Amino acid sequence: MTGTAKNGTGARSIFIASAEGDTGKSTIALGVLAVLTAAGGRVGVFRPISRAAAGERDYVLDLMHSYASVDIPYEQCIGVTYDDVHADPDAAIADIVDRYHTVAKQCDNVLVIGSDYTDVAAPSELSFNARIAANLSAPIILVVKAFEQEPSEVKAITDLLLAEIRSEHATAVAIVANRCDPDQRKAVAEALQPIGIRSWALPEEPILVAPTMGELRDALGGTLYSGDADLLDHEAMDMMVGGMTVEHILERLSESMVVIAPADRSDVLLALVNANAAEGFPRLAGIVINGGLHPHPMIDALVKGLRPTLPIVACEHGTYETARIAAHTRGRMLTDSVRKIDAAMSVMERYVAPNELIAELDLHEPDVVTPQMFEYQLISQAKADPQHIVLPEGNDDRILRATDRLLRRGMVRITLLGDPDAVRRRGNELGIDLAHVEIIDPATSPLAEEFAPIYMELRKHKGMTLERAAEVVRDESYFGTMLLHTGRVDGMVSGAVHTTAQTIRPAFEIIKTVPGVSTVSSVFFMLLADKVLTYGDCAIVPDPTATELADIAISSAQTAAAFGIEQRVAMLSYSTGASGAGADVDKVIQATELVRERAPELLVEGPIQYDAAVEPSVATAKMPDSPVAGRATVLIFPDLNTGNNTYKAVQRSAGAIAIGPVLQGLNKPMNDLSRGALVTDIVNTVAITAIQAQNNKKSQNAGKAQA
Repeated sequence: MTGTAKNGTGARSIFIASAEGDTGKSTIALGVLAVLTAAGGRVGVFRPISRAAAGERDYVLDLMHSYASVDIPYEQCIGVTYDDVHADPDAAIADIVDRYHTVAKQCDNVLVIGSDYTDVAAPSELSFNARIAANLSAPIILVVKAFEQEPSEVKAITDLLLAEIRSEHATAVAIVANRCDPDQRKAVAEALQPIGIRSWALPEEPILVAPTMGELRDALGGTLYSGDADLLDHEAMDMMVGGMTVEHILERLSESMVVIAPADRSDVLLALVNANAAEGFPRLAGIVINGGLHPHPMIDALVKGLRPTLPIVACEHGTYETARIAAHTRGRMLTDSVRKIDAAMSVMERYVAPNELIAELDLHEPDVVTPQMFEYQLISQAKADPQHIVLPEGNDDRILRATDRLLRRGMVRITLLGDPDAVRRRGNELGIDLAHVEIIDPATSPLAEEFAPIYMELRKHKGMTLERAAEVVRDESYFGTMLLHTGRVDGMVSGAVHTTAQTIRPAFEIIKTVPGVSTVSSVFFMLLADKVLTYGDCAIVPDPTATELADIAISSAQTAAAFGIEQRVAMLSYSTGASGAGADVDKVIQATELVRERAPELLVEGPIQYDAAVEPSVATAKMPDSPVAGRATVLIFPDLNTGNNTYKAVQRSAGAIAIGPVLQGLNKPMNDLSRGALVTDIVNTVAITAIQAQNNKKSQNAGKAQA
């Protein structure tokens, strides 16, 4: 048997199981969940046995539940507790099956995350998980821990575990050997090949098991003595007890290390605080001062006067106990563990080909597009041909965090604008590796001397002088736009700090519009529960003329097509067909006719009301013969007031995810962020910009081939 199985509900399921703790099962589950959501449909998660105590949440389920694409209450996604299993294993399985089917009835595909290793029932927990999987008709992906194991040992263990699974009448469809020594990964993969079912080997990724400073603080029962509380999410990648002299401590420091030292070692504390701020020294994750003491009042005043952002945690334990607890504290991948989640997804994407996994899972693929599916497709498409994107606001923490995520997923190459020393310093404080990021300071870059005459030539009709141009191009927005104009980067994203006008004005002056289109406009991708709609224009043109409205419609249809959305264009109005009259309706009628003349291949309908455009039952009554009515995917609003309010109403009232604004009509891709943009918004916008750049290059290459 291969692939996921139907189980009487219409849903297909896959069971992620392991035979011991610390296998990195959550990493595998997260990657499989991404593939499930990318395949489409309503994807749910189910945890047969939860280890969470009463009143607490199961952190593994919590994480997976946040990535599921069907809105099922968290409480319904749990089968039973460990106490239930110990009390009556057979009754527990009956309850698990019953509760699973409640979830499965609401889903197309279900990811079942096996229990953690806590010796549920004799002879082993894996046997009990296999028994559950057999009762759910769910094939198993077996996760095997390869950490500190020779390839032959991994193979031998896997053979035993597969026999155990078969003994419970369950079926394993794939094996993932996780946490391999990177140097042994290929050998492990080769050792597993004779088993005869699909297998993958993944290397150890240290960040996935590293505790954050916040987790160390909690494990030690400590308090934040000094530093930036926001940096407690920084992972401690290494650890050292600072019991030697200062000079020997300093020469042993490494990146993202935590140093443990008694609170009365004033020399160590001051040396570490200063080394962390000094050029040429590694950036630490934090310091732990132990012994239940506080630094001497004068040292305390000095440290606080320096205002270090480095987290310094104080605890009551002695040095040995502090080191013991810290060494045994393992990091958890929680819903807000952004770096761990990105690292997990990156490992899975790098070593487990989605098409191979889909082939094994034999997924149910309904004709719907969920928000998670669309966002996953954005990432996959951007990764397929990484583009070079400039982010002018390199001093903003959100931009730096987004840069970290983009680089970890291998989506793009990045250039940041800002003072290189300041940007790298802040990046280090945030635990972000900017070693492979180009950072340019427009104020000092010699490129400005090259850009000035180019800009002057572009604006000479407005009386631009070379002296004035030399000043203008040192502005971050103009400098970034000139990088794009001269081909040094493929796209630009700005607006987290700058206003829309500051971002777009340079584009109007330098990049300009594509031939045949005189209107720069925008769309929002509206990610509803089961489909993606394109709304235009909701951000740029206040009161478009009929000609501008036609430009917006054609550009919006092209943008939709570039992102895999069918082109069925609705020209919206308060009137459907010939039911209304007036200047506003006439404008939409004229714009619709212009679209049909300029792009006869497009399916377009207008004027049409919103409900007739998207709701089949209304369309049947109002426009029964229209190929667009009731099925519109590209909705063009008659003015900015209507468009902006509608997208926000749908976003807030219907729970839709709005991605945008995505600018269109420019010669080269440039996009504007909201000043309230979250890190995820920035990542999505950069991905969209990269895809626009890919499409631009394809169009240019096609034009050259025809020439």
